[in-house]
Amino acid sequence: MLKSLRMVLEFYGELGFERLPMNYCAGLQEESVPEGSLPVTPCPAPEREAALKSLRDLIGDCTRCKLSQGRTKIVFGEGNANARIMFIGEGPGKEEDIQGRPFVGDAGQLLTRLIEKMGLKREDVYIANIVKCRPPMNRDPQEDEIATCFPFLEKQIEIIEPRVIVSLGKIAAYVLLGISGPITKFFITRIRGSFSEYKGIPVMPTFHPAYLLRNPRDKWLTWEDAQAVLKKLESLGNAL
Repeated sequence: MLKSLRMVLEFYGELGFERLPMNYCAGLQEESVPEGSLPVTPCPAPEREAALKSLRDLIGDCTRCKLSQGRTKIVFGEGNANARIMFIGEGPGKEEDIQGRPFVGDAGQLLTRLIEKMGLKREDVYIANIVKCRPPMNRDPQEDEIATCFPFLEKQIEIIEPRVIVSLGKIAAYVLLGISGPITKFFITRIRGSFSEYKGIPVMPTFHPAYLLRNPRDKWLTWEDAQAVLKKLESLGNAL
């Protein structure tokens, strides 16, 4: 992880920053940051949109990893900057790459229906991915690509401060939960349906919508997971 953070620090240098902003929020003063660290200052709710925009501007027309060579558009993420629930997948697919928006293909339509079944709209939640560019032929993101891109997702989570994260598929769960061992030996079925944590935030691992398109019989399991998320929010005392 330290290596990943140092890579981000180098990215700032490449963009001409001599100092790192202590907080992306609009109007806040900048301070220097010790080497090997990233700012960890929560944003006040009214300024989260500006903070996300600043982060997107920082990413720019990213060429930091090899995924940039084949992508059409960067898929930053979208939704409510004050979202109580954040859905995180592994990476953009074909339609997402074309439109520059997360989960807009067939799998995205299924995710939208799940969100609506939960009594919400897409505008109520925030949707993002572990990597922001489409891997060739929709292959799994590779370790170096994840190491390069994940710090930006970490910053999105820090800005939004969701009460619950729903990880979609094994890649998202593997990365967010810091699971050890080779990913080829990790199966989402081992942990889905039970809460884990990412930096103190409850994480519900569940199936990726693309998997559900191929295995519709497991949709009811994902619905069980979604109901558990709603109960968790209720227990935390956060209105939707």
